[in-house]
Amino acid sequence: MTDGALVPDGPTGQPDTTPAPGPYRPGYELVAEQILRLIAELGLRPGDRMPTENELAARMGTSRTVVREAVKILSAIGRVRAHKGRGLYVTDDEGMLGSSRWGGFFLPTNLDHVYMLFEFRRVQETAASRLAAIHATPAELRAIGAAAEACRQGHVNDQSALFERGDEDFHLAVAAASHNQFLVAAVREARRLQRQSSTIGLHGTVGGHAAEAVEEHIAIYHAIRDGDPDAAAEAAGVHIDNTLQDYRSEIQRRLFG
Repeated sequence: MTDGALVPDGPTGQPDTTPAPGPYRPGYELVAEQILRLIAELGLRPGDRMPTENELAARMGTSRTVVREAVKILSAIGRVRAHKGRGLYVTDDEGMLGSSRWGGFFLPTNLDHVYMLFEFRRVQETAASRLAAIHATPAELRAIGAAAEACRQGHVNDQSALFERGDEDFHLAVAAASHNQFLVAAVREARRLQRQSSTIGLHGTVGGHAAEAVEEHIAIYHAIRDGDPDAAAEAAGVHIDNTLQDYRSEIQRRLFG
C-alpha cells in the first residue's frame, strides 16, 4: 500500500502509473507555450530576432501553419512581433517599468508564475486602494463608480466585452486615484500578464466569479468614497483572493473534469 491516494493495479498486478489523459488543447496553443519556453531558454531579450517560422516548426516537430497560428496568439498578447520581410522579434516595448523584462520571465501556463503574479497583484492593489481612499478627487471617484457600474451592467446583461472593459477600467481608475504613477504602471502590467495567462492557458473563459466580482468592486468603491483606507485595502485584498480562487477552480475543472 502506498501513502496518499490509492493507485489501482495494472494488468501485471503492479501499480498502474500511466498518467491519465489531460484535457484536449489545440496544437497552436501548445506551440505558443513552447515558443515562450524557447525564448527563455535561448536567453532572448526584447528586440532580439527569433528563429524563423520554418526553424520553429522544425524544432517543435510541427507544421509551419501551426507555428503561424501560435505566433498570431503571441503577437496579440504582446510577446512576439512579426516584421514583414524581416522575421520574428521578441517585443521591445519597455514601458515605464521595463514591462517586457517581466514578460520575458513570465510563462502564462506556469501555475507557479500565475500564483506569484496574483501575490504581486494583491500587494499592488491593496496599496493602490488604500492610497485612493486618501487621495481620490471627485472626478476620480466618478470614474471608479462608472467603471463599477459598467462591469455590473455587463454581468447583468450577459455582455462579456462590457464586463471586461468595466473590470479593466475599474482597476486602472483605482490605481490612478492613488496618485502614484509607479502603481498605475505596475497594475496595468500585472493585468496584461494575467490576460496572457487567461488567453493561452484558459482560453479566456475564467469568469465564474463574475457576480461576486461586481459586489467586490462596489465594496472597494464605497470604502474609497468613504475615505476609509483600511476598509479599501481589505476589500481589494478580498477581491484579488477570490479572483485567484476562480482561477484555481477553473484549473481544477479543466484538469479533473
